[in-house]
Amino acid sequence: MSFPIRVSDVMSRPVATVTPETTAAEAAKQCDEIDIGSVVVVEDNVPTGTVTTADFVRILGNESNPELLAVGEIMSSPVITIQADAPLGEAVGTMTEHGIARLVALEGETIRGIVTTDDIAHAVPQLLQRSELTPAEKSHQYRVHQETAYEQPDWEFECKCVSEQQVAVGDTVEFSKSLTEQDVQTFAEVSGDTNRLHLDADYAVSTRFGRRIVHGTLVGSLISAALARLPGLTIYVSQTLSFLAPVDIGDRVTAVCEIVEDLGRNKYTLTTDVVDQDGTSVIEGQAVVLIDPPTEMDEPEVEAIV
Repeated sequence: MSFPIRVSDVMSRPVATVTPETTAAEAAKQCDEIDIGSVVVVEDNVPTGTVTTADFVRILGNESNPELLAVGEIMSSPVITIQADAPLGEAVGTMTEHGIARLVALEGETIRGIVTTDDIAHAVPQLLQRSELTPAEKSHQYRVHQETAYEQPDWEFECKCVSEQQVAVGDTVEFSKSLTEQDVQTFAEVSGDTNRLHLDADYAVSTRFGRRIVHGTLVGSLISAALARLPGLTIYVSQTLSFLAPVDIGDRVTAVCEIVEDLGRNKYTLTTDVVDQDGTSVIEGQAVVLIDPPTEMDEPEVEAIV
């Protein structure tokens, strides 16, 4: 199970839309007011073209009355679209195929954003580390039963590794569980984070979320649970997290960790993500850990996945 960076994670919002009859002056004003670099031209709610700030500059030098020109006369068409939930690597391929620098992102048939080469450039380090621009090599899949103190029936975990005896770049581990009311109450008690957003329904309804949500750091703790199930002894060195979306109480979430760099001396860099039951990214991050090889005492029991 893989959870790539998606177009919706990097696309620019909001989107300014105009009709073909809209003047260049009006369209340029929209771009300026919401500080964006392009507008989408729509007809009967269907995107038919795009106009960028570069187009506005061009007509300033070539037209005697540029402010009266309709955007339908200067727009670029046809519009190339992509679904907002598509992997970002797919967007790169589409841009390359058509020789363009932007795509209109849709949810079904509704315009949700614009993704440009600039948006993708910010995600290049993660794309390369996650190997989303190159075909992945086939790896073995197995479940590892580490010397963890105990397991619960609701917990699920899985390792996907080239070798079953030691970790290597490309290895992944996943851990899933449901985050229950009891989890939230216990976390508040042991951490001291008694923020009413997580505990008081009457209070939470008046917040931007409109309901109680799980503590972000509780969601992030599943990353630690996943790392604990890699072969050997895993020790945190550093961890960065970006919280992308709230998690509702009762949701099932999955932490997905991939080793992306071997730093030497048993030290590794990993991408550390969490997705919800719908596959929506709720946390993205990166960790550096020490992973000591398994000793004879804690040699993992390996169960092959058919």
